[in-house]
Amino acid sequence: MSDTISWAEFSKIDMRTGTVVAVFDFPEARNPSYKLHIDFGDEIGIKKTSAQITAKYLKDELLGIQVVAVVNFPVKQIVNFMSECLILGAVENKSVVLIKPQMKVPNGLKIS
Repeated sequence: MSDTISWAEFSKIDMRTGTVVAVFDFPEARNPSYKLHIDFGDEIGIKKTSAQITAKYLKDELLGIQVVAVVNFPVKQIVNFMSECLILGAVENKSVVLIKPQMKVPNGLKIS
């Protein structure tokens, strides 16, 4: 188990719903990955991220799905790409299953 954090620390994490609007191959990445563009609604807009989800998802399956992501991490450079958010998923044996709403909701909703 990991270290305990306070409610104040947790409240700083800004997790939002978003819809995948574009998916691209990312051959330059060290591990098989996609580049994703995710629409988080009017307040936040579209953010880019890379995700190592090629083992369970084809590009066509990802278009239009809603996901949950952390949107307030600093930008992180991955090879020649700037990742602006962190898509969330459950990891088992280095394979990721994305966390997503059970039904369609507006983009940009805060997760609490």
